[in-house]
Amino acid sequence: MFVGAAVLPFSAAAEQQEDTEIKFAFYSSAWGENTDDGLRLVAFNQTLAPIRLNSIELHGSEEATQSILIDVDLEVPSGGYADKEFDYLDLLSDDECIDRTMLDNWKLVEISNYTLNPSVRNLIIENTNSFRIYQCVKTISTSWTDLDSNQLFEYDEWVLFHFETRRDL
Repeated sequence: MFVGAAVLPFSAAAEQQEDTEIKFAFYSSAWGENTDDGLRLVAFNQTLAPIRLNSIELHGSEEATQSILIDVDLEVPSGGYADKEFDYLDLLSDDECIDRTMLDNWKLVEISNYTLNPSVRNLIIENTNSFRIYQCVKTISTSWTDLDSNQLFEYDEWVLFHFETRRDL
């Protein structure tokens, strides 16, 4: 949770969100490929005003685990998409669910604040015994600004780590 969110002018206090107006996903070819390729963020703005996605903070899964703050600073038009490239950040460490899943030879496909529907990725799954999807959940804090009103929005929500694998037949 962002400390001091309630004292900022034109700010909404941080609160847990079930469904948000700003959808986003992180992608990296480095996941599972042992490369140092960067991260790509794609954001979709469902509001009636242009926004600036200020930051995304992935909270540590335990008290001993540090949070990861990503300074996004990305303007997204109303009803539109925008993307940004980042140097590689390790978003996968220090989480039991992610560690266990990666050891079981699953491939991380994306990290997003929405449920991944395989049809969105143009996948046709005819035999669910040969293709599987698995997800890990992590709490994050998202900060964005409505550029028309200069109102700051901060809230906690979840991201899903979407993994895929094919079974050996």
